[in-house]
Amino acid sequence: MGILLVYDVSDESSFNNIKNWMKNIEQHASENVIKVLVGNKSDLGEGRRAVPTARAQALADEHKMLFFEASAKSGTNVENVFGSVARDIVARLRDAPDGGGGGSGGGGSLRIGQGQRRPPQKESCC
Repeated sequence: MGILLVYDVSDESSFNNIKNWMKNIEQHASENVIKVLVGNKSDLGEGRRAVPTARAQALADEHKMLFFEASAKSGTNVENVFGSVARDIVARLRDAPDGGGGGSGGGGSLRIGQGQRRPPQKESCC
């Protein structure tokens, strides 16, 4: 229900791969999937940056995606990225006419309550 497209702000080739990933998403993912573009390593100084923020924001706007710059190393903006995706998914599930957000979705998940899913539990042997 949500896809994070993460590139390295110091690696031009990782950013260029986003276009290929978008083609795959358009071909194989649900039309309503939530897409978020994330530039990782935002903690690096401007001298090491290969992808300007404005360029990434323009790509995100073009594909109607949210955009964040984050740092997995320092933790900057990581909670905001995942929180945003989670809120959007919950809102989509809540607002869906069938209560399930449409799409093929669960892959064997069990519905717990309105918009909540939990993977099936493994059976124990003893």
